[in-house]
Amino acid sequence: MQSLAITNGLVWTGSREAQAVLVEDGRVRAVGSNEDVLGAAPPDATIVDVEGRRVVPGLIDSHTHFVRAGLTWNDVVRWDDISSLAEGLERIRLATRRMPPGSWIRVMGGWHPGMLAERRGPTRADLDDVAPHNPVYVQLLYEEAVVNSVALRSAFPDPASVEGVELSEDGSPTGRLLRPAAFRAVIERFEQPSLDGQVASTEALGRDFASLGVTGVIDPGGFGVTPDSYHALFAAHRTGRLPVRVRLYLVPSAPGRELDDVRTWVRYIHPRFGDDMVSYIGMGEVLAFGCHDMEGVHPHRVTEEAKRLLAEITRLLVAHDWPIHLHAILDETISEVLEVWEEIDRERPISGRRFSLAHAEPIGDTNLRRAARLGLGIAVQDRLIFRAADSARLWGEDVLRRSPPLRDILELGIPLGAGTDATVVAPHDPWRCIWWLVTGESLDGAPPRDPRHRLTVTEALTAYTVGSAWFSFEEEKRGMLEPGYLADLAVLDRDPFRIPPDSLPGTRSALTLVGGQPVYVSTAFSGLT
Repeated sequence: MQSLAITNGLVWTGSREAQAVLVEDGRVRAVGSNEDVLGAAPPDATIVDVEGRRVVPGLIDSHTHFVRAGLTWNDVVRWDDISSLAEGLERIRLATRRMPPGSWIRVMGGWHPGMLAERRGPTRADLDDVAPHNPVYVQLLYEEAVVNSVALRSAFPDPASVEGVELSEDGSPTGRLLRPAAFRAVIERFEQPSLDGQVASTEALGRDFASLGVTGVIDPGGFGVTPDSYHALFAAHRTGRLPVRVRLYLVPSAPGRELDDVRTWVRYIHPRFGDDMVSYIGMGEVLAFGCHDMEGVHPHRVTEEAKRLLAEITRLLVAHDWPIHLHAILDETISEVLEVWEEIDRERPISGRRFSLAHAEPIGDTNLRRAARLGLGIAVQDRLIFRAADSARLWGEDVLRRSPPLRDILELGIPLGAGTDATVVAPHDPWRCIWWLVTGESLDGAPPRDPRHRLTVTEALTAYTVGSAWFSFEEEKRGMLEPGYLADLAVLDRDPFRIPPDSLPGTRSALTLVGGQPVYVSTAFSGLT
């Protein structure tokens, strides 16, 4: 029996305050005062005095692209936490010193000019200055990228022939790329790590999540994910190198192949198959590519053909008891999706199957009530910290101010999970997301969310713990620190309940446990391994 007692803490169990937690064999055995917990602990229990630090259930990101990002995490330069363009450029300069000339240096999203002191991204000249001998690619969300001169010569021998390569008046490329075709022309030239390298990167990304107090992620598949993408995840799990629990939604690989791919997944995989570390949940975030409205900053029309395909796939998944998690941002898109699901619900009820919408920030009152009647959950992510101003131009400021309508979601009893949609459209920092849920502010100059739709810290943490556990049918075993629950917890370096909201994004974990085992240990607890 492995026993560990966390004592002298400010323990938030998810429903009450306590002082100590006893962990045995991967689960919470007792919660209460120091005396209660030490009295229940066996003589050989490890005692960890957290010296008044805040202890919370391990956070669960409701929607993050862990598998895809993990394949190359050690090979990219991250700008998630920079505060100036100069700092980001210096990271690229440092990367050139450890990489041979000719090797690609890339920044794959997770940043925005609004977070930088200069209020702008890099130019081709900036990148040439810091990396004259390496091709450099810096992506901004899914909308834009900038490359240096070496990259232009490598990827675009005839720039005018590739859609999305911006040209100056004299016909020469500026270094800006504005279309997926131009992105692909660069990305296909990146060096690909070996399986061992992918496993090491997956482990490193998991450690990064754990250092923030995240003990679980829900991966929605996404563009570019194929069956081969999962080899590194399963190899990391088999060798005991996976620091966080992973729950998987599966996706079709390409437009035109949706139904065949879904049939294949249904034939060989069963939802909820796996163990406590890795398991399948269902299908999504994409089922019919024609229903996918991208980032919700441009108009999108769901065709009748796309709806028929969505209906056929949904019927197939309902027949095999597969949950669905569907990307849908615009209220118009959500209306079309709900029309399909309501038709199927009349044939075989959807409620209880854990169908859910991802993102859905501008969802209107009518569609919220429809979602509630169907028993859907909604997973919201802090995409709008970087996209609020862009979204307002399409949605209107009145809609933006209630996006997402968090109070209405809670009052209607709709299950709410929180997350980041990392790593391209936002950083994987849960505390930035919690700041956004609490303050309603963004980093791109847009007006804040109305006070009615801002959460308390307690509500935000609930959405990020037991709320996210709902999506994998685990709300009665994960996301709380109560007897019988899995012993996933974080000892924080500050108390989110007692600091100003603007200090939330700096929060880090001092000690993170998954199943009672340390997966991240700061110097404050260096005696634990």
